[in-house]
Amino acid sequence: MAFQKAVKGTILVGGGALATVLGLSQFAHYRRKQMNLAYVKAADYISEPVNREPPSREAQLLTLQNTSEFDILVIGGGATGSGCALDAVTRGLKTALVERDDFSSGTSSRSTKLIHGGVRYLQKAIMKLDIEQYRMVKEALHERANLLEIAPHLSAPLPIMLPVYKWWQLPYYWVGIKLYDLVAGSNCLKSSYVLSKSRALEHFPMLQKDKLVGAIVYYDGQHNDARMNLAIALTAARYGAATANYMEVVSLLKKTDPQTGKVRVSGARCKDVLTGQEFDVRAKCVINATGPFTDSVRKMDDKDAAAICQPSAGVHIVMPGYYSPESMGLLDPATSDGRVIFFLPWQKMTIAGTTDTPTDVTPHPIPSEEDINFILNEVRNYLSCDVEVRRGDVLAAWSGIRPLVTDPKSADTQSISRNHVVDISESGLITIAGGKWTTYRSMAEDTINAAIKTHNLKAGPSRTVGLFLQGGKDWSPTLYIRLVQDYGLESEVAQHLAATYGDKAFEVAKMASVTGKRWPIVGVRLVSEFPYIEAEVKYGIKEYACTAVDMISRRTRLAFLNVQAAEEALPRIVELMGRELNWDDHKKQEQLETARKFLYYEMGYKSRSEQLTDRSEISLLPSDIDRYKKRFHKFDADKKGFITIVDVQRVLESINVQMDENTLHEILNEVDLNKNGQVELNEFLQLMSAIQKGRVSGSRLAILMKTAEENLDRRVPIPVDRSCGGF
Repeated sequence: MAFQKAVKGTILVGGGALATVLGLSQFAHYRRKQMNLAYVKAADYISEPVNREPPSREAQLLTLQNTSEFDILVIGGGATGSGCALDAVTRGLKTALVERDDFSSGTSSRSTKLIHGGVRYLQKAIMKLDIEQYRMVKEALHERANLLEIAPHLSAPLPIMLPVYKWWQLPYYWVGIKLYDLVAGSNCLKSSYVLSKSRALEHFPMLQKDKLVGAIVYYDGQHNDARMNLAIALTAARYGAATANYMEVVSLLKKTDPQTGKVRVSGARCKDVLTGQEFDVRAKCVINATGPFTDSVRKMDDKDAAAICQPSAGVHIVMPGYYSPESMGLLDPATSDGRVIFFLPWQKMTIAGTTDTPTDVTPHPIPSEEDINFILNEVRNYLSCDVEVRRGDVLAAWSGIRPLVTDPKSADTQSISRNHVVDISESGLITIAGGKWTTYRSMAEDTINAAIKTHNLKAGPSRTVGLFLQGGKDWSPTLYIRLVQDYGLESEVAQHLAATYGDKAFEVAKMASVTGKRWPIVGVRLVSEFPYIEAEVKYGIKEYACTAVDMISRRTRLAFLNVQAAEEALPRIVELMGRELNWDDHKKQEQLETARKFLYYEMGYKSRSEQLTDRSEISLLPSDIDRYKKRFHKFDADKKGFITIVDVQRVLESINVQMDENTLHEILNEVDLNKNGQVELNEFLQLMSAIQKGRVSGSRLAILMKTAEENLDRRVPIPVDRSCGGF
């Protein structure tokens, strides 16, 4: 491992010297030629997958049970663990992968969604002459280019604006960003450029105008992280790896090596979380790729092992798409406490984050109100005062645990490693920890190299550079047009399917139900404002989805985009999954409750709902209170002090508006704080106060009552005096 890092360092330093001799343009050509050779070399080794489709979960479990011994057993189904499985199986090693939850259920689905080299790391490398930081950036930029190449349907370049508010910062930041381009070399996505104040506002009209000098725009990659992770795992399965989610490692198996007399790790005792069945999975080498849970597996091997993981919580929030341009992100390089905040368009929404605070390791991290408000305050600093940044516009929020590590072999055990660490225990357990999403492939390569050397496995070099992930090989930017033409899907739905499943989108389209409408012909949506369709639920089960949470958070990204929309879609999702997986009524109810709990705690629904349940004093002006009371009493005609669904229906009928009774129940339930089936005057005033403060937005009841009041006011009596009293 140390030798590999030393070689990489030599190449980098040598490259810098070579650039000086050849000149930048010739050096860029040289590096591009090197990259092309690397891709050709990898492509020569890659054969077609052994499976056209990933085997079913049941088939994978049988393989795990009936295989006498694997070469490699990977514990952990995040990006790194899945990458290790893919790297191993494509080298011809007999490979198994187990994950105690779902693939990408942890940190790998809760990232900033960027594929990047790390602008801030390069700044530190230059300012502190830190060669390790430089190597990390260089490696990440190479991996960024590779990931964009092998999964074009799930990733794309994204321009990111760095606004400048002081003249002296303009050349300072420009030099730094240009160096970022230079370090990328032939892997540079697009050249960075400078914008004047007027041009910056043209590209990002909601930007704070006061004191703005100009802006610098650079490029990084963006991806759908959970889907990318799943694509890696599915690709490994297609190449022959036995992969299974909801398989928990209960303990590690050990045996004594007859040649050396040493006790060695020889596999793991695994438990099927869904059925409770336990069995042994034996392997020559076991790899611990469990992210924040690194130390728990290390302690299974050696209860006295020193902890090396230092977990840090990163919170992100999702806001409506109108907060940012469709194709331009924003970087805040110096927040009020020194942290970096990204403000990015993603899935037609806006994502903002991240925080960086110490936390405890937990499988169910919860975003705190403090972190949500920190991000909102930083966003307010950069957006125009014309844009009211409201707490109620936070549609979803989540926390991911970043597994920072200390190198156990380092003399200074307090220093956190900025790069990844491959650790080999006395009993042969290999642990891969640290690193970042972008470098998952190179982390996997280093890990499998260490496994081959330590356990004397017979395998060739890594073959994952240039290896297309599932869905990427035959994808094209115009693939969605064929979906529209061949199947009669809405254009928005077709674009979503192509960008999610790549060339596998046709298989989803074949499962789509007929709508019964003139257009679209097929593709019934799960919820009206998002392009997810019912066929994706059935297809998601083929992709190893086992629970409703899997479906709303990772097979689709509904929970990450809008928790209320996810909750609305849940009953139909559970019904469809129940039909495919033969769930009884008890199982369906259990799935509903578990998924709602997930939305409430882990996706920020609790924080969102608490904005209305706050029992603090109603802060409205007397004139506002009178106005809202009059509006309320137009519904509460009997002066009961509360309104029910019957009252709302009566008013709607009077203005010729029809609304489904179930929908009305949902609308009232959002505001019915004490859940007694009625909305009291105090609850209504609390709602209006929360809306005025920006803590709540998009309340359906408030909008419905305002619209109904306006329609009632328009219905003035027609005068009849000029027609002789109507005779």
